[in-house]
Amino acid sequence: MTARYIAIDWGSTNLRAWLYQGDTCLESRQSEAGVTRLNGKSPAAVLAEVTDGWRDGETMVVMAGMVGSNVGWKNVPYLSVPVRFADIGHQLTAVADNVWIIPGLSVSREDNRNVMRGEETQLLGARTLSPSSVYVMPGTHCKWVHADSAQIHDFRTVMTGELHHLLMHHSLIGAGLPAQEASPDAFAAGLERGLASPDVLPKLFEVRAAHVLGNLPREQVSEFLSGLLIGAEVASQSDFIAGEQAITLVAGSSLTARYRQAFSAIGRDVRAVEGDTAFQAGIRFIIQSASLLAAPAHPSRLPQ
Repeated sequence: MTARYIAIDWGSTNLRAWLYQGDTCLESRQSEAGVTRLNGKSPAAVLAEVTDGWRDGETMVVMAGMVGSNVGWKNVPYLSVPVRFADIGHQLTAVADNVWIIPGLSVSREDNRNVMRGEETQLLGARTLSPSSVYVMPGTHCKWVHADSAQIHDFRTVMTGELHHLLMHHSLIGAGLPAQEASPDAFAAGLERGLASPDVLPKLFEVRAAHVLGNLPREQVSEFLSGLLIGAEVASQSDFIAGEQAITLVAGSSLTARYRQAFSAIGRDVRAVEGDTAFQAGIRFIIQSASLLAAPAHPSRLPQ
């Protein structure tokens, strides 16, 4: 009979879980019990609650994300880039019987110091679904990744999503604004500005000035700022996508549409993979490459 297993994306603020039978997803659940919101419960107790009724002694659990960080269940070492895709599945850390955490990735050079947790699993899935030379993974911290068919060579992080949140909620730019509304025109105007002038710091106060002076509707500041930041991000990473490399976006539909519009504006076609779909495909790759069905239950690390 095809094995059952559980895939878990456990971040700082949320947890998502999927129960699989082979390649078929039987059920999914989500919780707000991210690793920074455990409310005094142990990670093991939260896992038991989220997977109640799913597990028996043979059901493996494979987890990725901040659960493997220094604020998670266990601080799992990063794998240094460059790293082969296949090697990621051979460096899992066991934290309980048949419960494993996938390692994150790191870059440590004078010109680039970076880490990721969770996105490496999406990369594994995106590679099988949409092979590319460059993967762009929008989110709170957008990852730009160079890879080939066999390994991940390098990656960068741009804090576009977090910066947008901070500026709208904790700065003068967003102070006193009414409820924000969707505006494709405001987003497009901001995008054009950001693409033309990626040196975004001098442009930020202009966002406030624009609505104070009546040039930008106060209800559309968020949309304009989103376009400005995404445009500046894409323009600033032009060296990362030089040439004719295939580019795949890995994100939800809303962010995919925004980044697709940015790439279209600079004349680049992109493919897209939904983030959750990529994550689940990545877990399936891990299950297969790590041979977890045959692995002993208690080792702290899988053999290389």
